[in-house]
Amino acid sequence: MKNILIIIVALFIAQEVYSEEKQKKAYFAGGCFWCVEEYLDKIDGVSKTISGYSGGHLENPTYKQVVSNLTGHVEAVEVTYDVDKVNYSKLVSVHLKNINPFDGDGQFCDRGESYKPAIFYTNNYEKKIIIDSLMKIEKEFKRKTNVAVIKFKKFYRGEDYHQDYYQKSFINYLIYKSGCGREQKLNEIWNY
Repeated sequence: MKNILIIIVALFIAQEVYSEEKQKKAYFAGGCFWCVEEYLDKIDGVSKTISGYSGGHLENPTYKQVVSNLTGHVEAVEVTYDVDKVNYSKLVSVHLKNINPFDGDGQFCDRGESYKPAIFYTNNYEKKIIIDSLMKIEKEFKRKTNVAVIKFKKFYRGEDYHQDYYQKSFINYLIYKSGCGREQKLNEIWNY
C-alpha cells in the first residue's frame, strides 16, 4: 500500500512539472493595458493575462508613477500560454495586428513613453520572431515600424483595479475604447 501511495504522489508531481513546462510567459505593450489584455485573452491557448509595468528603472512602480513618463516603464501585459495550443509567433502576430506598429509615441489617444508599443523577448529565438514579424510588416507597407524590441528584465503587476478591467467595468471600458478611436485606426491600418 505504501508503494502505491508513493507512486501516486510521484505521478501527481510529475504531471504538475509537465504542466508547468507547457506554460510559458510572454510580455507585450501596446498602449492601454486593458485593451492589450482583452485581445490576448481571446487567443486559444492563453490561460492568463496580467496588467502591469515593464522596461523601466523604478522598482515596484505605481500607475501614477508610470504614466508620469519618468520611470521608463510602459503599460505591459504578462501572458501565460500553453505551448501545445499556441506558439510565440502567433502571439506576436496577434499583438502586432491590434496595435499601430508605426506609432512609437503612444497608441491611439494614449500618448507618451508609458504607452509606446513594445515586445519584450526572453531569448534570441523570441527576438528573431519579433524582428522577422516587424520586417514583414515593413515590407508589406513599405514603411518603417516603430515598436520597441526590448530584452525582458522584470514585470511588475499593476494595481488590482486594473486587472480584467475590460470585464469588470465593461461599459466604462467600451466608452473609453470607442472614445480613444482604437478600432477605427486599426481598421484604417489593417483593413478589417
